Amino acid sequence: MAQVGIRDLLEAGVHFGHQTRRWNPKMRRYIFGEREGIYVIDLTRTERLLEEARRFAHDLASKGGVILFVGTKKQAKDAVKKYAEAAGMPYVSERWLGGLLTNFQTISKRIERLHDLTSQAEEGQLDLLPTKERMSMEAELRKLQTNLGGVGSMERLPDAVFVVDLNVEEIGVREARRLQLPTIGLVDSNCDPELVDYVIPGNDDAMRSCEIVVRAIGEAVAEARSAFLHEEQVRMEAEERARREAEERARLEAEEAARREAEEQARRQAAEKQAAEAQQQQQPPAGGEQAAPAATTPQPKPEGGG
Repeated sequence: MAQVGIRDLLEAGVHFGHQTRRWNPKMRRYIFGEREGIYVIDLTRTERLLEEARRFAHDLASKGGVILFVGTKKQAKDAVKKYAEAAGMPYVSERWLGGLLTNFQTISKRIERLHDLTSQAEEGQLDLLPTKERMSMEAELRKLQTNLGGVGSMERLPDAVFVVDLNVEEIGVREARRLQLPTIGLVDSNCDPELVDYVIPGNDDAMRSCEIVVRAIGEAVAEARSAFLHEEQVRMEAEERARREAEERARLEAEEAARREAEEQARRQAAEKQAAEAQQQQQPPAGGEQAAPAATTPQPKPEGGG
């Protein structure tokens, strides 16, 4: 996670604030001075605060946290979309839909509708409908893709919100504060820094300035999320391996138990057979006890003799 230095910030024009007549006094502590009617932001503070915001975002993403990237102004929208997608995070780059956070249950139904229409379009089901109905559903799909395409994968409320230009994204910032979600913000000299938890003082009207800040946060999140997903993959593989090993042990134990049971049953059957044979040998023959042998009658001697 390479740190963004003051030179990088200077070259991107992050130090240019608004005209002195268009400022928020609460930004006083982040302003270095004034030049030709323009406030100059103190980049030493920007560098430090950007690093704090990056570390917060990195730590959150490393635990599987979700950060919603928000930036709908033309100077920021492309960077928001690019780096949020690269980090696998939801984003709003076209239009903030009121209630996206505070009425997420209703928004979730619209996201489900988006997925349903997308699936029908990809499978060619819309082409089978009557022309008028097909055109109506295609128009609905385009509108949902514009408003909710960036949050289509957001199954729950995010764990934090990163905003470019607090004034433009006033509704989104208000919803995040209402739900007490941690917020990171690129805050120009005309904004109220107290509206966000992690202030990044800087120019929010120049494309290069928005790009460098969004990239810094986005790359930190992408790095942490990649490590998190790798760890999750390793953990899941270890759990699957342990499950297979447990199943194999259980199978072998069942086979051994079945073998022992079969041997024991065979021994019992052999013992029972042997006992039955022995008992059979001890029993008398049928018809009662054996008769005693008849007495022998002595034969008379012949008379006479010599």
